[in-house]
Amino acid sequence: MFNALFRRFEAGLDPFPQDRAGQAPSTLWAFAWHYMRDAKKPLAYIAVVGALIAIGEVALYGFLGSVVDWLADADPETLWQDRGSVLLLIAAVTAIGLPLIVLLDGFLVHQTMLGNAPMSARWRMHRYLLGQSVTFFADEMAGRVSTKLMQGALAVREMIMKVVDIFVYVCVYFLSMILLIAAADGRLVIPVLIWLLIYLSILRWFLPRLGKAAEAQADARSDMTGRIVDSYTNIQTVKLFSHAQREEAYAKEGMGDFLQTVHVQMRLVTGLQSLVYLNNCLL
Repeated sequence: MFNALFRRFEAGLDPFPQDRAGQAPSTLWAFAWHYMRDAKKPLAYIAVVGALIAIGEVALYGFLGSVVDWLADADPETLWQDRGSVLLLIAAVTAIGLPLIVLLDGFLVHQTMLGNAPMSARWRMHRYLLGQSVTFFADEMAGRVSTKLMQGALAVREMIMKVVDIFVYVCVYFLSMILLIAAADGRLVIPVLIWLLIYLSILRWFLPRLGKAAEAQADARSDMTGRIVDSYTNIQTVKLFSHAQREEAYAKEGMGDFLQTVHVQMRLVTGLQSLVYLNNCLL
């Protein structure tokens, strides 16, 4: 049964679309959607399912709070008679409803999207690149072009999936949590909103810098891979006409440039992670 379900969801997105997409737009969101537009239906399902999971998990905290209140005040002999139907509902949501929704989310994300979506983007990019002139390939390192293609497909998938899956989940989870807290005491919402303001300020400072660092790292990675791949591709020429130390220095230069971009990015990640954790502790 599960194999049939796996196959059904794996067939939910065509990894090799036949239409020729042409040149992608230059702006970020338009570029990403150019390669992900075939997945709009699975993405919509993922957003809805993610919202349901967030609401269910927040409701679970409310259920647990209610159970604690009942246990503090209720007579053990009459608890089941008084609250049995509600307890069964909580048990059904916790043990059946949420696991089934999470299973559906897993099918949509892992079977339909994570493999098929980047392959669809790679296929479109590859077909577009095959239409370029011989001069284009003569002026570029083959390794750098292929790395850009592979990186671009994964980056498009990750960006769209983070927005549709994680961002929707977090937004719905946060709003549900605010409503749950406000139902207990409206004043408790104030520190949460202060936390949110600080969190957004941290992101506003770090994210543009991380974006620039990631762009520089992607370029450096492509250059590094291009140098190594082209050395292997032209190994006969390298062996006949190039000195071994010269090739090592050429590759080492590319690796060193890439490593510098990694250090810059990791410094920003450490700062972001530490400040977010401190903000959480203050809350």
